[in-house]
Amino acid sequence: MNSDQKISLGFTDQLFEPGAHVCQIINDDQERQDALMSFLISGLAKNERAACFSDEFHKDAFSEMLKEKGFSYQQLCDNGNFSWAATGDVYFNDGKFDPDRMLKLLEDYYHQAKANNFQNARVIGEMTTEVKSVPGGERLFEYECRVSMLVRKVPVTAVCQYDARKFDGATIMDVLKVHPFMIVRGEVVHNPFFIPPEEFLAELGCSCDSC
Repeated sequence: MNSDQKISLGFTDQLFEPGAHVCQIINDDQERQDALMSFLISGLAKNERAACFSDEFHKDAFSEMLKEKGFSYQQLCDNGNFSWAATGDVYFNDGKFDPDRMLKLLEDYYHQAKANNFQNARVIGEMTTEVKSVPGGERLFEYECRVSMLVRKVPVTAVCQYDARKFDGATIMDVLKVHPFMIVRGEVVHNPFFIPPEEFLAELGCSCDSC
């Protein structure tokens, strides 16, 4: 891909091909907010369609930062550039976690963005510990692996946030294994812990047709 077709994720001057699948292990609230705003605003500034799935999204602060950049929060929402939803409303629709539904949502989101002449599409979402208690939650890492496979053909750029203060160490280690990129001290790096999704799915014993 030509360099002029690459995108910024908003954290540094680095450029990436659309479809990067990135994890961020959060250790404090400010770290979360800085990443949310940087990632979303860098995409919106380049006419990308952007979405946020988080219970920790602060509309007023985001609106103010957009205003400083010359954008209107309400206009971006009205035009379909930006959308926000609570975590439970997206990940745990109908009280369960369904990887197939989530993957279809991401795929449709990308195709709708391109159909409406957006340059690209990006999403940032924070997974919550509710995933441990809902039906289908045991398929979380199957889902993350399949996101890595999906973005090869449907290059929606995704940042997945996990709070290290809420998830145990073993879970965080598996989170790292299923994301090809990770954010370290504000910089996006190739993840040395990453296991190719086909290999990880085989370890999980995944037998679903979609895998």
